[in-house]
Amino acid sequence: MKSRLLCGISSVTSALTLMTILIKPATGNEVLELKEMSEQPHFVKNLAPLLVQQPVSPVVKVTGVKLNNTSTGIELVLQTSQGEALQPVTKAEANSLIADIQNAVLELPDGQEFRVDNPVKGIVSVTVTTLDANSIRVTAIGEADSPNVELFDDPEGLVFGFTPASSAQTQTQPTSPPQPSSETEPEQPTAQDDRPIELVVTGEQDGYRVPDATTATKTDTPLRDIPQSIQVIPRQIIEDQKTTRLRDVLQNVSGVTPGAGYQNSFDRVRIRGFAQETTFRDGIRDNFPSTDFANVERVEVLKGPASVLFGQTEPGGIVNLVTKQPLSDPYYNVDLSVGNYAFYRSAFDLSGPLNPDKTLLYRLNVAYENAGSFRDFISSQNIFVAPVIAWKLNENTDLKLFFEYNDRDYKPDRGVFVIGDRPGSVPINRFFGEPAINEGTVTNYKFGYNLEHRFNENWQLRQTLSTNILKTDEIRVQFRGLEADGRTGRRDIANFGGTTQEDYRLQTDVIGNFKTGTITHKLLFGIDLNRFTDISNGFSNGPFASIDVFNPVYFVPITRPTTPYIVQNFTDTFGFYLQDQVTIADNLKLLLGGRFDTVNILQKDLAAQSSTSDNNSAFTPRVGIVYQPTPPVSLYASYAESFVPQYGRSRDNSPFVPERSKQYEVGVKGELFDGKLSATLAAYHLTKSNVLTTDPIDTNFSIQVGEQTSKGIELDIVGEITPGWNVIATYGYTDARVTRDNDLPVGNRLQNVAENTASLWTTYELQQGNFKGLGFGLGFYYVGDRPGDFEQSFILPSYFRTDAALFYKQDNWRLGLNIKNLFDINYYVETQGREVVYPGAPFTVIGSVSFTF
Repeated sequence: MKSRLLCGISSVTSALTLMTILIKPATGNEVLELKEMSEQPHFVKNLAPLLVQQPVSPVVKVTGVKLNNTSTGIELVLQTSQGEALQPVTKAEANSLIADIQNAVLELPDGQEFRVDNPVKGIVSVTVTTLDANSIRVTAIGEADSPNVELFDDPEGLVFGFTPASSAQTQTQPTSPPQPSSETEPEQPTAQDDRPIELVVTGEQDGYRVPDATTATKTDTPLRDIPQSIQVIPRQIIEDQKTTRLRDVLQNVSGVTPGAGYQNSFDRVRIRGFAQETTFRDGIRDNFPSTDFANVERVEVLKGPASVLFGQTEPGGIVNLVTKQPLSDPYYNVDLSVGNYAFYRSAFDLSGPLNPDKTLLYRLNVAYENAGSFRDFISSQNIFVAPVIAWKLNENTDLKLFFEYNDRDYKPDRGVFVIGDRPGSVPINRFFGEPAINEGTVTNYKFGYNLEHRFNENWQLRQTLSTNILKTDEIRVQFRGLEADGRTGRRDIANFGGTTQEDYRLQTDVIGNFKTGTITHKLLFGIDLNRFTDISNGFSNGPFASIDVFNPVYFVPITRPTTPYIVQNFTDTFGFYLQDQVTIADNLKLLLGGRFDTVNILQKDLAAQSSTSDNNSAFTPRVGIVYQPTPPVSLYASYAESFVPQYGRSRDNSPFVPERSKQYEVGVKGELFDGKLSATLAAYHLTKSNVLTTDPIDTNFSIQVGEQTSKGIELDIVGEITPGWNVIATYGYTDARVTRDNDLPVGNRLQNVAENTASLWTTYELQQGNFKGLGFGLGFYYVGDRPGDFEQSFILPSYFRTDAALFYKQDNWRLGLNIKNLFDINYYVETQGREVVYPGAPFTVIGSVSFTF
């Protein structure tokens, strides 16, 4: 590759040198005297017309693609940055209409191509693809014959008006008289429905509304066609709010209760009442999610059971992080942030081609963060590097290689504790560990490939191989409760000497489009193979010196625990799944799917010289229907199941069966303001069974008779109200309770789950005048009170937090000032019991500057 790059550089240098010799530019003092053509030599006379007839056209960048409904079919708009003219050459082949455009390149987000299936009755698909380095191709495939097309210019770019062949034959011709044949004005578009159905937002995403997602179906599907609630948080919201943690991003999604996670160093969220610690990355399970957001393009949240496509998952839903992809044009971004509590962060985002024909692209995201905390003695340092290489092997095959390195040093912290029925007896900044002892290091490597091959216009194969390795080393002194005097805190010390976890995953999908009569199908068949190993080395918890919680004294000499343990866990998973997206009519769609999984678990305790093995299997179905009485409105209903394998055995040595969950959901999705604003209203009933509960005969064991139920209503609104005014608003009512248990009172609410949550974030950017580019942001977040444990022995109080932002954009610069917790309220994010309560950050200011070139 290096030699090819050197050859390319040498060729470009030679060409520029030759052009410099042949073309002598005119200076300001020179006067170019042109003779009449009759005075020119004969060869110049002959050459002049050729030069006039064959001008060198500049390469035009197509930065976006939009698809709108019309009264006769569809309208495809190729958007150019300055509205430059495009010159297509069209031809019909069988049932395809093909338009090749020379001197044009696609500059869509993440280097993706554009494709929409079944946009209107009579048209099977519309695609916009790269033909070669300087040309693109638009293809519209009809059901029986090639669609008819009209071309006309528009201030945005070039417009293709496609009409299905069958409907074109019955169209009423315009009554206006025909223009003389010598007229060269472009034809005007026929009358059409002005409501745009923007199926794909392309170009750099600069709005809040994203109209399609891949998480729910593993295919690019409009959100309005998915019979489940799914919310997308694009990069623009992440940048406007200046968030660097997943839990902060998910405050913009209804039904989600963010949490602090393990040792306040990793993120944990609850969706519809159930904890979800595993996230997904580009559709692949990520058991060790990185704590950095530098290479995340958007976050997609699918609510409800998702095992049919993703295997073993908690029933509340899944979080999928969609990463940034290589771009075909050079792109460089630098972002620097600084804040109180000694917060410093720098991030670099670089992308572009590696060879002249742009078949080899790269993207590199690098971030460094060094942060203190409002908590005494707490600090962290994070290094993140994520390169991606995209290689277009040929017209139909693409290979992507990815790698991530994340190294994090942190102080293990378990927050404050509870006295009585709620926290607040000690200051939120007070630390109850040992500053000189508590240390943690996490190193994470992710690497693999993604291969895509298109057999033809209707069938393609995708394969992803992912390797994820996590190494953890941690020692901590931790608070374990109060003595009878009410001020002496018991502590112990835990030493997790060296834990290595490895996750190997191979996922293969085949996607095909076909018809049975008048019904169209998008079929997905997939196979998922996984090997997960967890080798933990450490020492069992040992005693440590106590602490006066009201007058703490630190730097106590270390006494290390002495009882070692070595535990090894091996989990092998095999799953295969089938899904069919059925379009019965333009306004009636079905989603059918099923998956079968087998899980083999082997556990070894080397210190105790014991081992156990279990085998689990499960079938999980999903079915949904979408009916659209009018184009902007979708009514849907769905049923889905999920499962989670359980470790361990009962009193009679029987292995536990998987937890099973099932959900019924109905909802309505709507589009307002010509599709610029979207809303989703959902109601659901979710039941989780086979939950472990105490064995009444022998409390040292468990039995699987427990049941938990969550039901609720959720509302999400996102989009643009007027130019420059963006908004995202949510409300969630979650009634999550214990409905069957041997230990816990039936009817108790689930831990950390608020019945009522709401949020509103809005920004406005001035669109004209001397202060054009100046913007303001304001956010409100409400979380109701939450049970601190399943016994309901204490409560985390409700809170209402206010955030604000001020920013200014000019050319390629952006200056920002973000304030979190504007009114400096005290609040608590999450609890893991009476001894572990994580407070929220007080008044926080972050200033940032970014530059793109």
